[in-house]
Amino acid sequence: ELGWISKVYVNRPAVVRHAEQIKKWKTLKGNWQAAWLLKAVTCIDLTTLSGDDTPSNVQRLCFKAKHPIREDLLKALDMHDKGITVGAVCVYPARVPDAVRALQAVGCNIPVASVAAGFPSGQTPLETKLAEIKLAVEYGAREIDIVISRSLVLTGQWEGLYEEIRQCREACGEAHMKTILATGELGSLANVYKASMIAMMAGSDFIKTSTGKEVENATFPVGIVMMRAIKEYYWQTGNKVGFKPAGGIRTAKEAITWLILVKEELGVEWLTPELFRLGASSLLGDIEQQIFYHVTGSYPLQHELAMA
Repeated sequence: ELGWISKVYVNRPAVVRHAEQIKKWKTLKGNWQAAWLLKAVTCIDLTTLSGDDTPSNVQRLCFKAKHPIREDLLKALDMHDKGITVGAVCVYPARVPDAVRALQAVGCNIPVASVAAGFPSGQTPLETKLAEIKLAVEYGAREIDIVISRSLVLTGQWEGLYEEIRQCREACGEAHMKTILATGELGSLANVYKASMIAMMAGSDFIKTSTGKEVENATFPVGIVMMRAIKEYYWQTGNKVGFKPAGGIRTAKEAITWLILVKEELGVEWLTPELFRLGASSLLGDIEQQIFYHVTGSYPLQHELAMA
């Protein structure tokens, strides 16, 4: 429906003002903070996307995914029997079999997510993108994080963008598809809104801010615009699409702010792993440190928390 996006206008100064107000929100304290942090843990896509990934560090990541917070800390909060795990484990396609085996070995049903479709640049032929998606699904990935061709957005080829994402959605089959917009490379907030709409029209289960490899990753102005697009799409169609900020989210305070922003913009029903994820590799470590401090009154030594 090109009519939905042909007259899009984003009031950038208003968005930026709202984003500045978000940064000034008061920090939660005590049990409220601990509760929000545990909620954040369940929405994390625990990620390793390095050129030196090996089966052993993927195995370690998967064990941490099942046991994200030390058991004694959870017992102190009376949350040890609530089955708290991260939302998913995210790896490159070649590492999907390692992740699937590792999660099976620890008796865990956490989904494995795989980046695909020419991640992170998107500068590969569509045929190659589709083949990569199909292989990742064949290897056992239950979620696929695709990346769009930015050139289609920058040159206004909206029908071409729709068709590319639609074919990727088809290649995913039963797997959930998260569409990475790489918002830092789209040129304007209006393009972010339009790309969000096109991605949802083409069947995306989630829209995601960034690959984490761009100069600018998840920012509050971009998040506001994407969530407003999700809300508009929901009003128009009745379909709920998930949201995933990714890249540069490293602290517990940032994670809570994103959770509160989602609650304010989209509502409490979006605060579940089915509709909200945080893409992060180092965030979990800071969250566990803050929970350790909440329980013990002091910060942990380096060796007191298991590596992710």
